[in-house]
Amino acid sequence: MLTLGHSPDADDAFMFYAMTNGKVDTRPIRYEHILRDIQTLNELLLQGALDISAASVHACAYLAHRYAILTSGASMGDGYGPIVVAREPHPIADLRRLPVAVPGTLTTAFLALRLCVGNFPFVVLPFDRIMDAVQAGEVPFGLLIHEGQLTYADAGLVKVLDLGEWWAGETGLPLPLGVNVVRRALPAEVQRMVLAHVRASVAYALSHRDEALAYAHQFGRGMDTARAQRFVGMYVNALTVDMGERGQQAIALLLQRAADAGYVPHAPITFVSR
Repeated sequence: MLTLGHSPDADDAFMFYAMTNGKVDTRPIRYEHILRDIQTLNELLLQGALDISAASVHACAYLAHRYAILTSGASMGDGYGPIVVAREPHPIADLRRLPVAVPGTLTTAFLALRLCVGNFPFVVLPFDRIMDAVQAGEVPFGLLIHEGQLTYADAGLVKVLDLGEWWAGETGLPLPLGVNVVRRALPAEVQRMVLAHVRASVAYALSHRDEALAYAHQFGRGMDTARAQRFVGMYVNALTVDMGERGQQAIALLLQRAADAGYVPHAPITFVSR
């Protein structure tokens, strides 16, 4: 029995639907599914407490000695990504002097924002509190991950910066946000089997879209069906089935730039591919 951590978010629910509901034959491996928010999963991985799990790409800089990245199951924003919002338009330079509410310091969105604007003042809030805090004027800016990227305008907020757009302009690459990692101490054959199961689960969801979306929608935190479908489509796509060289290059470059800037340690990232 291997422990498999993933988050109760619509995109994770969509990609793991087949594995959690017996649609993929995973024999001889049996999985114990552990649903936790991504911050908790990152922390469990830092303790070495899970065999396989979703993880922030940011966290991988601290996990590389113990975990390898699966080339299937990644969430990447290709020309779009987490956004910074405010109640009124601001120049990007204001982010360096006014506080930004962020959903955690191990999120990849936080790391990408630091790479974009340098060090900035911030406060940490639960991701689902950030929009309300900006709307109420408690904090000037909010860094939105998850479905807030689609619903911020409903709250009367405006977009100041799209980090995926910025990264694409800088590099021509997708912004890698979340990945799945596997314990490096497991036999190589087991690691490849896990990769095959994750890939099969993603492929099943994409080829049985309505069925998997109906399951994922219950994790959409109030999103209507159309928006839930759009959000899942943004982050579960061909790069999720197999990130390929382009995805691997994006991860390596993001972490290399972060290490060069002194934000994370230099770490040799390893991938499990076919």
